[in-house]
Amino acid sequence: MADGLAFTKGHGTENDFVLVPDLDGVLDLLPSQVARLADRRAGIGGDGVIRVVPARAAAEEDVRAQAAEAAWFMDYRNADGSAAEMCGNGTRVFAAYLRREGLETADEFAIATRAGVKRVRFEPGGLIAVNLGPWRFADLADASDDGIDALVHLDGHQPFSAVSLDLGNPHTVVALPETIDLAGLDLTRAPVVNPAPPHGTNVEFVRPQGLGHLSMRVHERGVGETRSCGTGACAAALATRFWAGEGAPDVWTVDVPGGRLRVTALPGQEVELAGPAELVADGTTTLV
Repeated sequence: MADGLAFTKGHGTENDFVLVPDLDGVLDLLPSQVARLADRRAGIGGDGVIRVVPARAAAEEDVRAQAAEAAWFMDYRNADGSAAEMCGNGTRVFAAYLRREGLETADEFAIATRAGVKRVRFEPGGLIAVNLGPWRFADLADASDDGIDALVHLDGHQPFSAVSLDLGNPHTVVALPETIDLAGLDLTRAPVVNPAPPHGTNVEFVRPQGLGHLSMRVHERGVGETRSCGTGACAAALATRFWAGEGAPDVWTVDVPGGRLRVTALPGQEVELAGPAELVADGTTTLV
């Protein structure tokens, strides 16, 4: 890697990322280099790293195929260096970067991800809304019969009932009993999910706050607990809406440690996430 690697630091509800522009599509970030960039002591620090690259220059054929709709690919990597399908908060930060740099100028545009094309809309008041596209229950039959399809084991607690959703990346949402304090959960170690998802999962712990309103904490695969997770907020709202039954609202306010998000269940089994995004620093770094 050449000296003087440019970067931008940004966050969406304190879910933070290191953005690395690769406008010519020639940069090959190794997992070890991604992990170093994301390291909060030895690197820049972040929950993930996003390479900004033309969709036509993506390594993956299915991403290159999105170039007809989306000029730019959000090459998202977890803090441990592993590639991820996408990230809801990261999508807004990515969109804010494209607008600031003049790479996109419209109020609405599309971006390419490993989970397909995502459409972004800039709203008055500084919010950015992203149609995250289709979602589904991982096991609709079990979810419909019992309302759950998994158990989540956390040190010091009896197993929690949960339901699994796919939003382009995997999520397991826990319906937290009223007797358990959400703020008191110890998420320093990864929860154990049974049955174990084949590619791991993000785990959301949810506490309803009223109709259309919930609080959430999340342990993200490959990262640990984060201050926010956009797709996790969507999964939490969709699961809570499902548990609430007929008449539950389509629009949900989701409070996370890093702020507040809006989740909207759209027709056609799609979901939209809206929230702020901030770019807080620019610089250069070197990696070996």
